[in-house]
Amino acid sequence: MTKKIILSGNRPTGRLHWGNYTGALENWIRLQDEYDCYFMVADWHVLTTALDKSHEIRDNSREMILDWLGAGLDPDRSVLFVQSAVKEHAELYLVACMLISMGRLERNPTFKEQVRDLDLAGEISFGHLGYPVLQAADILAYRAHAVPVGEDQLPHLELCREIARRFNHHFGELFPEPEGLVTKFGRFPGTDGRRMSKSLGNAVEIAAPPEEIRAKLKTAFTDPQRLRRSDPGNPDVCAVYTWYQKFLPDEVERTAAECRSAERGCVDCKKRLADGAIAYFEPLRERRAGYESHPNRVAEIVDAGCARARAVASETLARVRDAMGVG
Repeated sequence: MTKKIILSGNRPTGRLHWGNYTGALENWIRLQDEYDCYFMVADWHVLTTALDKSHEIRDNSREMILDWLGAGLDPDRSVLFVQSAVKEHAELYLVACMLISMGRLERNPTFKEQVRDLDLAGEISFGHLGYPVLQAADILAYRAHAVPVGEDQLPHLELCREIARRFNHHFGELFPEPEGLVTKFGRFPGTDGRRMSKSLGNAVEIAAPPEEIRAKLKTAFTDPQRLRRSDPGNPDVCAVYTWYQKFLPDEVERTAAECRSAERGCVDCKKRLADGAIAYFEPLRERRAGYESHPNRVAEIVDAGCARARAVASETLARVRDAMGVG
């Protein structure tokens, strides 16, 4: 029986962080046996907000692929490829642009949040406004049935579904309307309590060495009302407590009780969390180091993935041209 298809990707802006792992990457790893998987280095998407850093994309792409392989993505079960190496994405993006209005893009809540967080008012390019359309083209190029995402990307997925419906209405049924596969930890807090993001400077990398993890957790956001060690705390507003739920689930109830009773202080709580997070990611760090020591093998994996992705996307675009009567 033919497996359903999933497509997802990350922008190569550097090494991946805990939010990337819990929001998407961890989910990808679980899905490799259940779906035909396409995982994309979304290098064109970097240009929407960091055009001046285009010279960093190749190095960042290499680091991110190493994180993928270290985390457990298997090139024998998944297609790992680079977006810009498959030109059909750009052609399908052009078609998709004709199927959505400017007003619809401007109402996108994730876009509004990004403009606010990055202070981009007055400096918004057409490409940035339309990047959810490029995301839709990425997904539709493989006629994906599902997309593993963090919850912040669900508005973009709904826009993709709209574009698929409009194409199918005008030109005949070709594209599935992809469903979102969201993890429990779809939005993961950063060290300052806001959504974890490299651009906000509040991220902890999944391949960070133990000393870096300890240093970053020392300053992490906790209950702002807990001013003294003897004050009872509220774990429900504490980023550190959220991380316990992921990395030390067996200690969650005890941690909450000791926080509320002031039996445990924030310093001790962070130290225990650091130990747990370091142990959690140790296998990833070891696998990543193994791949990093064999760069030719990594290059072969990417080249083979790009060839496989190109073959599928080329077939999709041939069907799109035939349906539209163009090209």
